[in-house]
Amino acid sequence: MRVLPSGTTSVLVELDDLDEVLALYAALVEDPPPGVVDLVPAARTVLVMADPSVTSLDTVAEAVRRTTPRGDRRAVGELVEIPVTYDGEDLEEAARLVGVDAAGLVRRHSEIEWSVAFCGFAPGFGYLTSPDWPWDLPRRSSPRTKVPPGSVALAGEFTGVYPRESPGGWQLLGRTEVAVFDLARDPAALLVPGNRVRFIDEGRA
Repeated sequence: MRVLPSGTTSVLVELDDLDEVLALYAALVEDPPPGVVDLVPAARTVLVMADPSVTSLDTVAEAVRRTTPRGDRRAVGELVEIPVTYDGEDLEEAARLVGVDAAGLVRRHSEIEWSVAFCGFAPGFGYLTSPDWPWDLPRRSSPRTKVPPGSVALAGEFTGVYPRESPGGWQLLGRTEVAVFDLARDPAALLVPGNRVRFIDEGRA
């Protein structure tokens, strides 16, 4: 772990991998140091933002160093259920790449619990992981110029839902009508770090 100053109100914690990020982030959410106002996880870092009128960055950095990461990477946040129609253009190819049939891939994707590890790429795009997901799926060799909003997709160890039409190279499994980002809603983003997610197979309803 490296704890570095980041501007005048934050420290950036550098970690070795995503598992360490998830463990430290969960511990800081459960017991934040005094004066901490926000936590922003990423693939290898956690940004810890503090109120300078309450604490100093040195105090925050020392508190972070003393924090014991959680041993369990499973999230404990709000549960979000997302109904999915599994008819994606890449479903058959994605299943072939991991050595199962399409039904088996859908079953595994929809029967396990995911959690939002961090957000990025576009507003409302959550990178979801699960300790019960066994595969590391390569991205498409040729990205699409347009991926429809609501597309449910896989890439590497992650799954996600495209919040809007955009280019993308993830493997498309299906689609949902759920708006994962809506400026008229508070909060606008449905998938925020720490939330738990279940994908509901509409074909089995």
